Amino acid sequence: MDNKIEIKKLIISSSPHLLNTDSTKSIMWTVSIFLMPACIFGIYVFGLYAGLVVLVSIISSILAEIISQLARKKKITIDDGSAFLTGLLLGMNMPPSVPLYIPIISSIFAIVIVKQAFGGLGQNWANPAIAGRVFALVAWSKQMTTWQTPFVADSLTTATPLLALKSALLERGGNVNIGPIQLLQSLPSDFLRTETTYLKLFFGYKGGCIGEISIFLLLLAALYLIIRKIITLEIPLSYIGTVAIIAWVFDGTRFGLGFFNGDPLFHILTGGLVLGAFFMATDMVTTPITVKGRIIFGIGCGIITMLIRMFGGLPEGVSLSILFMNMLTPAIDRFIKIKPLGFYPKKE
Repeated sequence: MDNKIEIKKLIISSSPHLLNTDSTKSIMWTVSIFLMPACIFGIYVFGLYAGLVVLVSIISSILAEIISQLARKKKITIDDGSAFLTGLLLGMNMPPSVPLYIPIISSIFAIVIVKQAFGGLGQNWANPAIAGRVFALVAWSKQMTTWQTPFVADSLTTATPLLALKSALLERGGNVNIGPIQLLQSLPSDFLRTETTYLKLFFGYKGGCIGEISIFLLLLAALYLIIRKIITLEIPLSYIGTVAIIAWVFDGTRFGLGFFNGDPLFHILTGGLVLGAFFMATDMVTTPITVKGRIIFGIGCGIITMLIRMFGGLPEGVSLSILFMNMLTPAIDRFIKIKPLGFYPKKE
């Protein structure tokens, strides 16, 4: 018998130890590809200038990535698709008639300040596209809240459903005793400029940012990414569910309808909630690593979104809520920890 003991060299690495064939590159390009239908629909609705806004945003993000990596003497990694996806998401979050210098500067801010200054992909403290959008909103509030009427070639301005609703409530002083859809339908045609129904809100016939208007196409893309397990459901469900519950319980009070008479479907179908919940709040780098942590993250996003929608000066709060919860992610991970495999708590 051979008494020699075979010594094998084992590789010690940090968790997770799950084998997955998906690479960062494949994930980024897959998400980008499946966001394209919603983006193209927005360009179809608002015109070719909206496509130029998205294109400029993508090109600016890629160039900013190249220049910043050259300055840092790092390997050029634009082929991983992360800069492309940042530019695409930022462009989709822009109003269709926004001046081109805004997506250019915002893309540079997102890549250089939020991403590369902190070490590049995987080390950024916030979703770069979200941070770039909030930066633009703070720096150019007027341009970022000027909206275009769907299918009108002369860029006739309009209001988004959320903005029109907030303006109507302020003008009438509340106690209108009708729901949001009925209130919007009662507005003069020269104010909202398009009829508001649930179907039109769902399919995208409304004012808004370029890539957020078609809930239908965004949900189709999200469904594929969920099946591929690129997106998990903890954040989207807790986020949208929290918005729905708060809207149902409390939002009816703004209309004189009392508690438990709000319209959650209206809040789900308007603004950037679906785009934000499925494609921006689920960023792997800037969200908690545990299931409980991600649920807390989603609930926090939902609460902040509804506080802004109901009581804030802005009609929409998706971007701000995600950015705020990105900053809280380290604290969530600190207090919601994974129990080590085989760990048994000491009995007192």
